[in-house]
Amino acid sequence: MGHTPLHGIKVIEMGTLIAGPFAARLMAEFGAEVIKIESPKDGDPLRQWRKLHDGTSLWWYVQARNKKSVTINLKKEAGQKIIRELVKDADIVIENFRPGVMEGWNLGWEQLSTINPRLIMVRISGYGQTGPYRDRPGFGAIGESMGGLRHLTGYPEQAPVRVGVSIGDSIAAMHGVMGALMALHQRTKGDGKGQVVDVALYESVFNLMESLLPEYGMFDFIRNRSGAALPGITPSNTYPCRDKKYVVIGANADSIFRRLMIAIGRNDLANDPELVHNDGRVPRTNELDEVIAAWTMQHSLDEILEALSKAEVPVGKIYDIADIVNDPHYQARGMIQQFELPDGCSVKLPGIVPKLSRTPGETRWIGPKLGAHTAEVLYSLGYDEAAQETLKADGII
Repeated sequence: MGHTPLHGIKVIEMGTLIAGPFAARLMAEFGAEVIKIESPKDGDPLRQWRKLHDGTSLWWYVQARNKKSVTINLKKEAGQKIIRELVKDADIVIENFRPGVMEGWNLGWEQLSTINPRLIMVRISGYGQTGPYRDRPGFGAIGESMGGLRHLTGYPEQAPVRVGVSIGDSIAAMHGVMGALMALHQRTKGDGKGQVVDVALYESVFNLMESLLPEYGMFDFIRNRSGAALPGITPSNTYPCRDKKYVVIGANADSIFRRLMIAIGRNDLANDPELVHNDGRVPRTNELDEVIAAWTMQHSLDEILEALSKAEVPVGKIYDIADIVNDPHYQARGMIQQFELPDGCSVKLPGIVPKLSRTPGETRWIGPKLGAHTAEVLYSLGYDEAAQETLKADGII
């Protein structure tokens, strides 16, 4: 236990669904004590999202692994009091409510940092804690759209599409974790004080937009959807195979491009002086893509993978989840783990990322039942059995 990097760090998670809970999950995987606050009635709505087994979402077992579930009614003064007691020796509070909600419960930064000046508060919201849009409800889809990602995703002649997961929320969560770890480091090395980590979904997405902004600022260039191709890098695309499958080929370094052309029998293009560098290839993107597709259409996916791997050209199939589970590389790196549910059924959960050589993270337990740790945590604050019975009767826990 003492060998996880965040051992001894206490995190109070006050959030639901994706962004806040994913940030706390990452910390819990590396040893932080995460106390997840849920509403006594239904808990986190994620418990009911997507495919359920026995009334509980399978996603829940991943998203809430290693967390303690404590039910507290935050709308009532007695519930807010419990949070303030918990915060006294907490290191981090993570919340993803709309700005102002925590303040309405007397649990805003002003109140909590007075109780504990060492506290770090990670606040994840659609638009951030300031600015003209701060009060709008923000979801991942909105953040992805406003951050510039949706405009780039899909084919130019079709409507923008979404990535198949809530990527905006997860990107915001990761920025939240980065900010929290930096603030922890600053607290240790600096003056011992905490601070607010203000994460906006749209900004987290915008942060990944590569050269989008300088290209617009300099050339008024507005990048558009480019299907499966990597814009301005040629060739890097998805190509059809003879057996109706698709293959991804990334020959975007000059030496790799040459090896690819030789492998597909186009020495003329391998030796074309115009195509030696990427800036010469880009104006001929369509021509090169047609040449590569003409070759891939004559071969099965397996034949292509074999031929191009031999030529040391980056090549891959498009994995579905069945491919992932059966892949020896995934298995060798411990990325497919098996756990037992309370009813004896087994559930597969992803391994822990990233891999630390000396103090790796671990799955200590899977997502807990609602309120599984309420009694334990309240005892630690000095609430005896009688006090807890009163709180239950009053609908606080």
